[in-house]
Amino acid sequence: MKLNEATALVTGANRGLGFALATDLVRRGAKVYATARRPELVDIPGAEVLRLDITDPDSVEAAAAAARDVDVLINNAAFTGGGNLVTGEMDSIRAVMDSNYYGTLAMIRAFAPTLARNGGGAILNVLSGAAWVTVDGNTAYAAAKSAEWGLTNGVRLELADRGTQVTAMVPSLIATRTLLDFAEEHDLPLPEEDLHDPADLARTALDAFEAGEEEILDAMAKRAKATLAGTGAEQ
Repeated sequence: MKLNEATALVTGANRGLGFALATDLVRRGAKVYATARRPELVDIPGAEVLRLDITDPDSVEAAAAAARDVDVLINNAAFTGGGNLVTGEMDSIRAVMDSNYYGTLAMIRAFAPTLARNGGGAILNVLSGAAWVTVDGNTAYAAAKSAEWGLTNGVRLELADRGTQVTAMVPSLIATRTLLDFAEEHDLPLPEEDLHDPADLARTALDAFEAGEEEILDAMAKRAKATLAGTGAEQ
């Protein structure tokens, strides 16, 4: 997948990693649809901004109708709250699953025909090392990301005969305001050697995505995956 020739749609492009991914795609020469629930917050010169709420079926349908030339779909938007599974609010737990799992699935279902029509294309799902290891206060989000990892593996299998590349990006710690605030609230140490600048991470991940890798893992995610049974962690 040559990204300088691609037409990409990035969800959650108003800040953090989504902003960095969309910005780097523009730098590479791609046509970029930068989407967010509040499009007025997106400031990426060279990108076409669309309103998109991945948990709203009508909004997803409208985006698919507006961006019929897309051949790269980057599913980055995600609700990162939810709290704990046993003691958290059920509405928050449902919201984190609705965003990370059902929202991602809705986008793939809506854009899979577009990708196939445009030659197969590629999908990049932004997951999290939390899919494989979690901490108190974050278990609902971790469960949602685990589900999204399973979704990604299933979709890769289902779309293989259409020629669609499906890649999982699994970063661990990204120096976003959301993470820094969570760590401060819960008094969690953040090892600097594992903490990524969003722009650096986006650049590295897109290089690997362009090269056709199925999973893009940082060092911390590799260590987390190696603790799982039956995952082929030696790869």
